[in-house]
Amino acid sequence: MVTGRTGSRSAAAYRPAWWLGPHSATVWGRLVRREPEPAVQLEQWATPDGDFVELARLAPAGDPATTPRLLLLHGLEGGLHSHYARGLFREAATRGWGMDLLLFRTCGPTPNRLPRSYHSGETDDPWFVLQRLAAESPAPLGVIGVSLGGNVLCKLLGERGDTVPDVVRGAVAVSVPFDLARASRWIGRGFGAVYEKAFLRTLIPKAQHKIARHAELAPLGTVAEARTLWAFDDHFTAPLHGFVDAADYYARASSKAFVADARVPLLLLSAVDDPFLPPDVLDDVSTLVRGNAHIQREFPAKGGHVGFVSGSTPWRPRYYGEWRAAEFLAERFR
Repeated sequence: MVTGRTGSRSAAAYRPAWWLGPHSATVWGRLVRREPEPAVQLEQWATPDGDFVELARLAPAGDPATTPRLLLLHGLEGGLHSHYARGLFREAATRGWGMDLLLFRTCGPTPNRLPRSYHSGETDDPWFVLQRLAAESPAPLGVIGVSLGGNVLCKLLGERGDTVPDVVRGAVAVSVPFDLARASRWIGRGFGAVYEKAFLRTLIPKAQHKIARHAELAPLGTVAEARTLWAFDDHFTAPLHGFVDAADYYARASSKAFVADARVPLLLLSAVDDPFLPPDVLDDVSTLVRGNAHIQREFPAKGGHVGFVSGSTPWRPRYYGEWRAAEFLAERFR
């Protein structure tokens, strides 16, 4: 049994790697972990607003009409390069499942046509993809959201409630920044400034490229001055997507206000020592979802942000997060 700050339970033993702390567990996947590039096909799907999204697609080993499939929503500036994405593709392939990775707008290889981008509360594209996948095949479908993608997933499930397609048998949200304002303030503290600067190194050039392609976005050029994620969202994300400012965006996009309304089996997997989020946010979430029988919490004390590395030695690490997500969904696919 895994117990963390919230006293939540686990279906399997998770023993955090003894050689890693919250920050080293967080960067381990990017700096040390090596996962092979999955054998996927890239597809573009036209969206209802005249733009497109891209999906990296792994075909199932069996009959597409009956073999389970995963849909992954990645984190901030994530994509096919992300260690957890490759790990999940490997996990799916090992089980013979199919898998789709939705590349949020600006996160795929082709620049999008429209000014809009992606953000922590944008659920239209995932909902469009989810509905199309459900129409394509009656096979069981599991949805996984990681970090920003986990916030998107929890918000979407709460918004859509009982209207989620029946093929969706379960969902897993990993290392979710449930309260975006508190997460944005927290991430830049101490060593966390390293993460913030790393995100800004790609976010700002992408924003500038979009501004250069769309003359009407010229007033957003002040984003070049952003030195924090809060400032980036204040200068760019919020005005681009119809929010008053970053505070308004965070208040309306945080999944904390939606997750308790989820109506499909949902596993929330977060570590109390996640350096991207104040630990007491998980206490708040636990209180909010306690009366929802569809939601299972797993909040171990250690694991970092999208880390969850285990194993007896650094030379033989195991990656609990992807395995646990697949196991939770496999139980719902039966």
